[in-house]
Amino acid sequence: MKMPRDISGKDVIKALKVYGYQVIRQNGSHIMVTTQREGEHHLAIPNHDPIKIGTLNGIITLVSVHFAISKEQVLKDLFG
Repeated sequence: MKMPRDISGKDVIKALKVYGYQVIRQNGSHIMVTTQREGEHHLAIPNHDPIKIGTLNGIITLVSVHFAISKEQVLKDLFG
């Protein structure tokens, strides 16, 4: 699946709820989210519209490493 373009930080946060991520706080333009599934994991999501493609790729990579699944599967779960 191709990496989506023109997606906002808030859209990414909504999509990450599939993996149990919840907003815990905001520090400036970054929103901190965390999940307790398969161990505790934190992410900082920029509250930008749109998020840069490299930043989104980094977020997808971190989620895939934490859950030990492929980036393709994460993309499919979040945006498919």
